[in-house]
Amino acid sequence: MNIRLSAVTDEQAWDQYVSTHPDATPYHRFAWVNSIEQAYHHKNISFIALEGDSVVGVLPCISMKKPFANTMFCSLPYCDLGFCLANNETIQKALIEEALKALKSRKGTTFEYRDNSSVVTDETTLDGKKVRMLLPLPETSEALMSGFKSKLRSQIRKSEKNGLTFEITSSPKNIDDFYQIFSINMRKLGSPVHSKKWFETIFNNYAENIVLSVVYVDNTPVGAGIVLTNGNKACIPWASTVSEYNRLAPNMMLYWSLLQHVADTSISEFDFGRSTYNEGTYKFKRQWGAVPTPLKWSNLNSDIKNHDEAAGTSKTRELVENIWSKLPLKVTTVIGPKIRKHISL
Repeated sequence: MNIRLSAVTDEQAWDQYVSTHPDATPYHRFAWVNSIEQAYHHKNISFIALEGDSVVGVLPCISMKKPFANTMFCSLPYCDLGFCLANNETIQKALIEEALKALKSRKGTTFEYRDNSSVVTDETTLDGKKVRMLLPLPETSEALMSGFKSKLRSQIRKSEKNGLTFEITSSPKNIDDFYQIFSINMRKLGSPVHSKKWFETIFNNYAENIVLSVVYVDNTPVGAGIVLTNGNKACIPWASTVSEYNRLAPNMMLYWSLLQHVADTSISEFDFGRSTYNEGTYKFKRQWGAVPTPLKWSNLNSDIKNHDEAAGTSKTRELVENIWSKLPLKVTTVIGPKIRKHISL
């Protein structure tokens, strides 16, 4: 077995392996690490394991160098997951050991590793924890709709009766509408926004494995979301609505438009993304039938606490978020991406 750093020339073989691995997510595609390197100039230091010409394991990984800080490895930044995929545990351990050697050679101390656990049967153990919300999909959107509770179906119909429409596409032609909504929402949350270049790069690299839906009232964009796919799995890393129009239920039309699309294109699992168990976004996702799977994040280079336990909300953070939410939108879209590139979450 040969383990080495991946190169751009490995992209096709890498994605062929990822597209058939049962544990792979859309974030494991080479497009994700490619986009990070191209948009934010963090170095792709992903590892690939080969037996002859056959790929037997991959470890997607990014080297992030924050100002005045040691090098940090992250598998993977800007998303919930990014763990090693391999044919067996021996290959997985070998890939991780090789990455740790590379981290130490760069005098790095942190290796953020974002894995997930199996589905739990006792949900009382999930209180206060971060989970990803997974929805198994039937073969058609018609079957999906018929399986919803009547209350959920009426909420979807409400958005239609309110005159909302949507446009769904795999091209970046509506990216300005998406970015307008997304940047407004990020400012409201007090969080630095990704650059528009990041999303343009994502569209370019994911190609046929990306879908954008934008919801409109008349010609005004009021909701938007992006879905990434790999094999029979889909995930929604970004979704936003304009709060002033929430009375019209744009979020219901947004999620239904995307679920309808993926259910009719042979996708059998939809990842609603990260939530805190039993809190607001969790309950929204749960109503669609999604079930929680615990996230298992750690620092592979030490015995520090789990990320969720270590990252409390401080008064300083609350103050910064409050100030940020009051800045002019133009200021946040110019300054935000310069900060966002250094925030791994």
